[in-house]
Amino acid sequence: MARQVTYVFKGKRKTIQFSYNQFHDIYEAAADAEGVDLQHFLNMEKQLEMSCRGQGIVKNFRQTEFAKMGFEEIKFLRDEPLSK
Repeated sequence: MARQVTYVFKGKRKTIQFSYNQFHDIYEAAADAEGVDLQHFLNMEKQLEMSCRGQGIVKNFRQTEFAKMGFEEIKFLRDEPLSK
């Protein structure tokens, strides 16, 4: 079953297909869909992972940097169950 990611980029809501075979996480998928180069961001994130304890710092860095890039509300889109 295909997964979908929804996000807001510079004020416009968008929905894309997502696969873990292609992307590490939903942030990378959204950036790829918008053509944003993440090389510098990924290098900084890797340095933080190696030097900091706990996931909170890395998660906060990711959310802050993506907000600076113009992304908001990046999340999986849940399928609505079919009512009978």
